[in-house]
Amino acid sequence: MSQQNQKPHSKAAVTGVVVFYLFAALSMVMANKWVLNSTESPLFFLFTQLLIAVAFFLISDTLRFLPDRLHFQPSVCKGLIPMVGLNVVGLSFSNYTLKYVDASFYQVARGLVLPFTVATSFVVLHSRPSLAVLVACSIVTTGFFIGVFLDGTAVSPAGIFFGVTSSMITATHSVVIKQSLNVVGGSALLLSWYTNLLSAVALFPILILAGEGPGVLKMLFGADELVVAQGQMSALSTFLWGSAITGALGFMMSIASLLSIKVTSPITHMVSSAVRGVAASLLGMWLFHDIITTGRATSIAVILGGSVLYTWIKHSESQASVPQYERVKMDDVEAGIRRSDSKPE
Repeated sequence: MSQQNQKPHSKAAVTGVVVFYLFAALSMVMANKWVLNSTESPLFFLFTQLLIAVAFFLISDTLRFLPDRLHFQPSVCKGLIPMVGLNVVGLSFSNYTLKYVDASFYQVARGLVLPFTVATSFVVLHSRPSLAVLVACSIVTTGFFIGVFLDGTAVSPAGIFFGVTSSMITATHSVVIKQSLNVVGGSALLLSWYTNLLSAVALFPILILAGEGPGVLKMLFGADELVVAQGQMSALSTFLWGSAITGALGFMMSIASLLSIKVTSPITHMVSSAVRGVAASLLGMWLFHDIITTGRATSIAVILGGSVLYTWIKHSESQASVPQYERVKMDDVEAGIRRSDSKPE
């Protein structure tokens, strides 16, 4: 975020960053859903994405494309254990959420990120929210329940479970991220580098213990890959192309999140998030033939409305000269939310 003593960024720069972030985020969700529809190994898919993102980091560092030089220090790794643990579990549950629900419903399934973030800040940081913030959170929660219970469309209980759980993890993640940034000297880029690398290392034994080994071997070497209907891609081809695309997009999301934090305001980011939510629903309907019912559309609108109201309230409170209570910085909250959305949070 720009400090008050810094020159404001131009409209062209802000527009460019917002468009870049929207493109990367939307492409990420759609590409993930495309692959998850055809694979039974979501954790191995996530592991492959992380490895490809790490490779892009190394290539960019070698070519001096990054503002910060990458390094690897065991002491830093030790300090990032809580961050990496939450990242692995959060991303895994996000992938499972996207596997079990429609792309258009993904935002609803993970619609409780904001209320959980406010609740976690209160419990962990003793940051008491204002009445206006609680009203905004109540609106978001109402939107979630409209989509789950009042829509009339059958939804996967497993998808809802993974969505709610990943929302809770994202909320905790947003509290841990400030401490993690201190470990890497405040560099969001280095934090992303370490998080991707260490998450890949931690995820490999987990996917083996989760029983994905046989499914991975079948996909890579199974006879079913030799028999594919004309005009269709095999599961392996879909997996490889999807991994390459989403791995590159994961790296782009790291850069996009960094630029978004530095260039855009909280209100601009929340408006772009609202646009992303609507666009994701429309793309899900177009690409995957999702059904957008009146109840589902109402749910998305209510969640987005509550989120925009929350952002406006926090912006108004930040403009007040007299602080009413100790609050979690909007940068920290948004950084956690952006990082879960970058890979199906």
